[in-house]
Amino acid sequence: MVRIAVDAMGGDYAPHAVVRGALAALREGIAEPVLVGDEHVLRPLLGEDSKIEIVHTAVSVEMHEVASSALRKKRDSSMNRAFALHKAGEVEGVVTAGNSGAAMAFAIFTLGRVQGVERPAFLTLHPNARGELSVLLDAGANVDCKPGHLLQFGIMGHVYTKYALGIESPKVGLLSNGEEETKGNELTKEAHALLKNARLNYVGYVEGTDMHNGSTDVVVSDGFVGNVALKISEGVADAITTFLKERIKKSFRNKLGYLLLADVFKELARTVDYSEYGGAPLLGCEGAAIICHGKSNEKAIKNAIGQAKEFARTKVRQHLAEAIQEYMDYVKTKES
Repeated sequence: MVRIAVDAMGGDYAPHAVVRGALAALREGIAEPVLVGDEHVLRPLLGEDSKIEIVHTAVSVEMHEVASSALRKKRDSSMNRAFALHKAGEVEGVVTAGNSGAAMAFAIFTLGRVQGVERPAFLTLHPNARGELSVLLDAGANVDCKPGHLLQFGIMGHVYTKYALGIESPKVGLLSNGEEETKGNELTKEAHALLKNARLNYVGYVEGTDMHNGSTDVVVSDGFVGNVALKISEGVADAITTFLKERIKKSFRNKLGYLLLADVFKELARTVDYSEYGGAPLLGCEGAAIICHGKSNEKAIKNAIGQAKEFARTKVRQHLAEAIQEYMDYVKTKES
C-alpha cells in the first residue's frame, strides 16, 4: 500500500484521535500510515500486535506556537520529521492536524516550492447544491497577496479540481463583493485582468453564495478573505445543525417528522461534516501535504490519509508544475 507519514503529536485531540484514525486507515486498506512522534506514548495506544511503523521523536510543535520559532528550534519535531520522510522518498504524502502556520513553514523549508510558485496555498473542499464539491483557495495561508498570487491560486485550483476531483474543465471564479466588473478592490480588479488571460475556464467575479450553489468549481481569494469565508460557512453549518436538534426535541410532531426524514437529516449531517473531507491540501509544495483542522477526530484523520494517497496517485504536484510552467511560457511568448 501507499505509505503516508502522519504527525501523531499534532492536533487538539492528539495522539489518541490520530492513532485511531491511522488504525482505521490501515484496517480499511486505505494506505499504510507511518506514525511520527514519541514512541513511548504511541506504542501503548497501538498495542503490541500493531504493524504500524513508528518514527520516534520526543519533540512536538505546540498548537499556538509561533511558526518562525518552531522553524528555528524544532527541526526535529514530529511535524518536520514527517515532511523529511516525504522529502527522502520514504513516504508519498504527509498528514498533520498540528499548528497550520508551522506546517506551512516546515513544508516550504523541507519540501520546497514547485518551480515558479510564489506562494503555496491552502485549498478547502465544500459541498455544493449539485451534490458535488467546490474548492476555495487560499483558505488562510497568505493573508497579504498580490494579483499574481491570486492568478497562481486560480491555476492551482484548476489543476486540483481537474485531476483530484475529475472535473474536466472546472469553472474558476474570483471572490468579490459583486459580480459586476465595477465591483471589487484594487487587488481583485488587477487579479481579474490576469485571470481573464490565463487560458482557464474563468467565469469572472463570484460572490460568497457561489461557494455552495454549484455555479463555480473553484473560488479564488486571498487568504484573509478566504479564511473568513471558510469560518462563516462552518459557523452557519453548525448553527443549522444546532437549530434543527433543538426544534426536533420541542414536540412529538417534530420528532415524528424527524423519523420520517431521518435519512435526509443524516445525509445533511454527513455533507456538512468537515471530517468527511479530511483536510486542506497545501498546493504549491514539492509533495503531497494535507493540513487538517486542529479539532480533527478519528474520521478526519482517516480521510486525510486517503486524501494524501489520492493526491499522490493522481500526480497533482506534477500536473501543477506543468501548468505553472506552461503559463510562464505562454506569457513569455506573448511578450515577445
